[in-house]
Amino acid sequence: MNIEEFREVWEENKELRELAAKDKDRLNYHIMPTSGWVNDPNGLCQFKGVYHIYYQYSPFDVNGKLKLWGHITTEDFIKYQEHEPVLYPDFRYDQNGVYSGSAVVRNGKINYFYTGNVKHLDGDYDYIMTGREQNLIACSSEDGFNFSEKELIMTNTDFPSKLSLHVRDPKVYHKNGIDYMVIGARDDNSTGCILVLKGKDLKDWECHTVIYSDEKFGYMWECPDLFDLNGETVLVTCPQGVPEEGYIYKNVHQNGYFLVNGNLESKDVNLSEFRLLDYGFDFYAPQSFEDESGRRILVGWMGIPDADYTNRTTENGWQHALTMPRELILKDGIIYQRPVEEIKALRGNNRTFVADEFKDLEVENLSFELCAEFEKCNGFKLNLRNDISLSFDKSKGLIELNMGESGCGRDARYAYCDEIRNIDVYSDTSAFEIFINDGEIVFTTRAYTDGTQKIGFEKLDGLSKVCMYDMKKIVFGIDEF
Repeated sequence: MNIEEFREVWEENKELRELAAKDKDRLNYHIMPTSGWVNDPNGLCQFKGVYHIYYQYSPFDVNGKLKLWGHITTEDFIKYQEHEPVLYPDFRYDQNGVYSGSAVVRNGKINYFYTGNVKHLDGDYDYIMTGREQNLIACSSEDGFNFSEKELIMTNTDFPSKLSLHVRDPKVYHKNGIDYMVIGARDDNSTGCILVLKGKDLKDWECHTVIYSDEKFGYMWECPDLFDLNGETVLVTCPQGVPEEGYIYKNVHQNGYFLVNGNLESKDVNLSEFRLLDYGFDFYAPQSFEDESGRRILVGWMGIPDADYTNRTTENGWQHALTMPRELILKDGIIYQRPVEEIKALRGNNRTFVADEFKDLEVENLSFELCAEFEKCNGFKLNLRNDISLSFDKSKGLIELNMGESGCGRDARYAYCDEIRNIDVYSDTSAFEIFINDGEIVFTTRAYTDGTQKIGFEKLDGLSKVCMYDMKKIVFGIDEF
């Protein structure tokens, strides 16, 4: 599909957009598709004061078939503008999808690197070792809207022979005058790993090394992101095929990070233990960038591939969303996440409760922020909807997010925790982002309810104060394509 074909099909799908716009599950302060499917955030950057959010987009299909790069801009994370998509599968080397990639602001322009997907249909292929191409492609823009011609940088034949054909999602990391590019990979033994390329001035790329964990950890590592934070080097990635371990790794695919030790230039690299970024049902493919003020900001896909639970929004022509932008802080080897400061501008009317007052509160407006503070908490149960609850059992050292029928197949997710100091719950019409202990533990999930809901503490211990804010809608405009 090229830009002319997109515009023609866009006109033909007006009714699909009208159907989606009427859905009562539309979100108030999260980015979501006008219609169709959204998944991985791509090419995140700030350029001349403007934040550019690109993302995997399938505007005419709720199940995410042919992928484009959608494009949204904002200057304040409150007012957003959706623009015409910028990258289309119109090149020999990306004809079956413009897959995920990233952006680097340098030399007065935005430089993009992404994976072009090609799937062969002329034989009996396993699509792991045979039958596909995952091509490294580059382009650039001087304004974030108009793009240069695509340039093929590498194909699978240029990658190490021990890798399968699943090599995708490039992200650039700059250190000591050298550009490194990390790319998610699966080797010929079905072990997840990271291919590292080395270049200079974003050119002359060559294979440098392949990074593994000490023990096999899944069969494929997607969406890698390598960056420095508070003096440490962090590798975020999404391992697929990791078995459950107690109460964690319950999702079909994982998301999280390693701390990187050693010297990348000398190829002497080892990884710490893996830690989840988000323990909820709907978080995957996060990407981060450093903005012009020096903040490390992350946006994730509020969804996950291959899940056995559903989203009822598909009945109304759309599916999935992106998380709120989160600032990352690293302390004592642990990443803490919190919504960027600008989100506070969405706070509306607020109410403060003492512990005994916050129970069986009937709520019609499901867009709210709920802040709770604790002193020596031994346990609690917080009802977030009629059949959705968050609870803590100190004797087990366990937090549980429990979903009823409103989860559309989602059941329960857990995190280990010794104590609870505070909780910050962001509730939208059909989504939650829950930050515990200043964002040390996070749960993200979709949820679907009807009518007035009862929220409040059913069981509590050590609660000192609850504050509740109504959340306003973000301002969202759409260009005429």
